[in-house]
Amino acid sequence: MSVAAADWLPSATVTASGRPVLSAGEIERHLLPLADLEPEENPRLAPLRGCLLALTSHRIIFLHEPSLSARALLLASIVHPYPPHRKNSHNPLRSLFSSSSSSSHHPRIRLQISRPPSRSEVVAVVVTCKADVDVFYGRLVEAIRARVWELAAAAVPASGASVAEGAPPREDLAIRMPVVGVSGILRKEQETWESAGQNLQDAFQDLNALMSKAKEMMELAEKMRQKLLTNQSNSNDEEMGSKQDMQDLLLSVGIVSPVTKETAGALYHQQLSRQLADFVRVPVERAGGMMALVDVYCLFNRARGTELISPEDLLQACSLWEKFDVPVMLRKFDSGVKVIQTKTHSDDEVFARISSLAQKPDALQKGISASDAAFTLGIAPALAKEHLLNAENKGLLCRDVSPDGFRFYINLFNEIDPQNIYLTKTHGVYQTWISVATAAH
Repeated sequence: MSVAAADWLPSATVTASGRPVLSAGEIERHLLPLADLEPEENPRLAPLRGCLLALTSHRIIFLHEPSLSARALLLASIVHPYPPHRKNSHNPLRSLFSSSSSSSHHPRIRLQISRPPSRSEVVAVVVTCKADVDVFYGRLVEAIRARVWELAAAAVPASGASVAEGAPPREDLAIRMPVVGVSGILRKEQETWESAGQNLQDAFQDLNALMSKAKEMMELAEKMRQKLLTNQSNSNDEEMGSKQDMQDLLLSVGIVSPVTKETAGALYHQQLSRQLADFVRVPVERAGGMMALVDVYCLFNRARGTELISPEDLLQACSLWEKFDVPVMLRKFDSGVKVIQTKTHSDDEVFARISSLAQKPDALQKGISASDAAFTLGIAPALAKEHLLNAENKGLLCRDVSPDGFRFYINLFNEIDPQNIYLTKTHGVYQTWISVATAAH
């Protein structure tokens, strides 16, 4: 049964690389490679088959990867989750003679859910892959008990609540000793140091506390980014510019819910590959359609905060893009330099800009370096050098190697007529080069 047929569940948004889009404050908790959702009592509810299951702090998302469509079961609608069991586990003979492909052999987690207006249904999550069902059930129970969605909803009116006019702040209700004389100044200084020491102790008590504070900052940045996006339509051009700058800063804070080996399990590299494709698309487009793999590694690890990945994990994630329909790709130059580029990136456009640079009067006389090309193209010198070498292989440039490094010149051999090599053209690049060379002497 397709995901679209299960219209009794709300739809969920999916990125271009096949990752579920999480709302503000939503964190990914667990992934199952293959799972079904079956109704236990009501046959009018359409089941879901062959989906990737993503458990978050707010929802259970069933993602159908071939169609890039998803449905979500809100954790708020779950009245009670039942421990995992097998449908025929109580009857060994029935289990023995039943079909091996039947879902009755797979662990099932029954969920009692509430549907509007006031209906109660029982559905079952059938885990059809090899996975630790008890771990998934434990994290499901933890997510339901935590009720993070209620905390996020309560934070909105709390942040917007205003204090009644004339009402004193809460800290002013306490009786405070006046700061008078040297003793008062010393007491105030001591209170400041004690407060600073307490804050440092709270922040650096252990690594988990530090990580939780970092996640809180990422969640705050995500909430602010979502608020900016919702208010963009009601802004003028000047406000749009400042909001765009603020949004760029917030996007650089980090990824709210990075893929980890703990949450993704066997799907770690696959989901890491999809998340990397979603993350790197915007930076690569702003860099002109291409970025060095080293730069992407630093940028991605910075965004992940404390959940760092190894260079091997990044390389393996990039190599999996060939199997997915993502807008970016991994490319290796002849020199061995690896870059990430968009699939719409065209070398012909780069060659045209390099050719135009090499035909300028100064370049015709002195040539161009990798730094010159980097300044024109707006990329790193290492990548500019690779583009120059590619242009040389295409026959557009000629290379001169000197103690000062590589210098590239426009290829004038293309301007020479093979039938009459002594013929001097009165137009084109060749004539421009002769004029520049004559003027220099």
